[in-house]
Amino acid sequence: MRENRRMRLKEDRRGAGSRLQNGYLTVMLALCMAVILSLFLTLMNGVRRNGARLEAECVMDIGMQSIMAEYHRELMKQYNLFAIDSSYGTAVCGKANTEAHLSGYLSRNLSYDDIFLSDYLYRDFLGLSVEQVELTGLSVLTDYGGAAFRGDAVEAVKDDVGLGLLQEIQSWVQKVEVNGLEEGKEETKKQELDGEIKGWVDTYDGVEIEVDEDEWKRAEVRNPTDQLEATKRLGLLRLVVEDESKISGNIIHTESLIQNRMQQGQINHGNMARDELTEAQELTEKFLFNEYLLRYMGRFGKESEEDALRYQIEYLIGGKKSDVENLKSVVNRLCILREAANAMYLMSNETKRGEIRLVAAAACTVIALPALTPLLEGAILLAWAYAESVYDVKSLLAGGKIPLFKDDGSWHYSLSSALSGSLKDESTGGEGLAYEDYLRIFLMLSGVDTITARAMDMVEADIRKTPGNVSFRLDGCFRAVEAFVRIGSSHGFQYQITRRKSYE
Repeated sequence: MRENRRMRLKEDRRGAGSRLQNGYLTVMLALCMAVILSLFLTLMNGVRRNGARLEAECVMDIGMQSIMAEYHRELMKQYNLFAIDSSYGTAVCGKANTEAHLSGYLSRNLSYDDIFLSDYLYRDFLGLSVEQVELTGLSVLTDYGGAAFRGDAVEAVKDDVGLGLLQEIQSWVQKVEVNGLEEGKEETKKQELDGEIKGWVDTYDGVEIEVDEDEWKRAEVRNPTDQLEATKRLGLLRLVVEDESKISGNIIHTESLIQNRMQQGQINHGNMARDELTEAQELTEKFLFNEYLLRYMGRFGKESEEDALRYQIEYLIGGKKSDVENLKSVVNRLCILREAANAMYLMSNETKRGEIRLVAAAACTVIALPALTPLLEGAILLAWAYAESVYDVKSLLAGGKIPLFKDDGSWHYSLSSALSGSLKDESTGGEGLAYEDYLRIFLMLSGVDTITARAMDMVEADIRKTPGNVSFRLDGCFRAVEAFVRIGSSHGFQYQITRRKSYE
């Protein structure tokens, strides 16, 4: 019995030890589980927080890319310019519209509503939602007097245009400026000479003389240039364009266009800084901008029926409301330039000066007024230069080429042909500068701000002719945006993100 009792005591002791050991394990396991669970919850919260941050940043990037993808299609198609039209086809433009679009893209990308059976199969682990969207920075195409527009235009062509042409244009412009070819002194001088000659010969009306020359037949003593003057009074445009019925009659109303709104202070402005350019960079930019305009806008001989004005380059130079007036402006300016260059050639050519002296002396001999000879020589020289300039302009408009300064080989009219006043000749060949090259000279001589404002007028007018763009405004077009977004989570944390995007 003692042994049985001992055995039972041993068994009781073993059971108590086992129960005590089991209790230790339970406490240890509970402690370990608490630590592991805390670590797990901490890690899960970190995963949620970092995952939410990653999703917020990804959604922000996607949203920014989405609004940049809403560039105006017609602006890109016609002028190769990328910009967000903040009106989105409506009559109201402004950053509020773009903010609403960005907010919509962010909310849509944070939502699970488009996932199949999202209410039953998925749970929003991150719980993100958009709390604030604001465009804190904008660059508008019309900023800095259109410098932003000009910069984007330069970017569109700079890889395709060689700078060798710039040096050539600079040489042309320098010759025009140094020689004063655009001053129009020849026409003023011609009118003064005609007035003086008229005072001398009023008493000699209708007398005619014979001049012994190969081509010269008859000349009026009163003034050998009278026949040419009669032709001149028909109008220069009629002399240089064969079929006036083909001249465009398009007209634009500039009251609602960007240039007028800029003058009235009625445009939207951005707030992004502009990089300052050096003098050399400004010259290069002006050249490239002009080449962009010549590439993307129409002119006489290269018209587009879809444009608001057919002669857009002529509008940039002339600034008139109609195609006819703009063409007249450029043709007159071109004729003045050519007349000055032709007069310089005649004054330097002794052979042709001799022909002029012969005609003038013969006329003055008949009426016994030798003192009139120098005046008549000047009038005849300028008349001859004018007749040649009409031929030059007519040839240029027909697709020919005329050198800036002529020589014996490129001179066309004889003196008798010029004074006859017919001026019917036309050439489409030759060497020298084409009509487009003379337009390059005029563009380089014009103020870059004026050309930029008129170019923006043309862009607005053209885009407004396309379907759905009747209220299009360049000052509502954003070329770069900076956005601030605050995204909150239902789990108590939020993220603030700023991004900047542009088309550069």
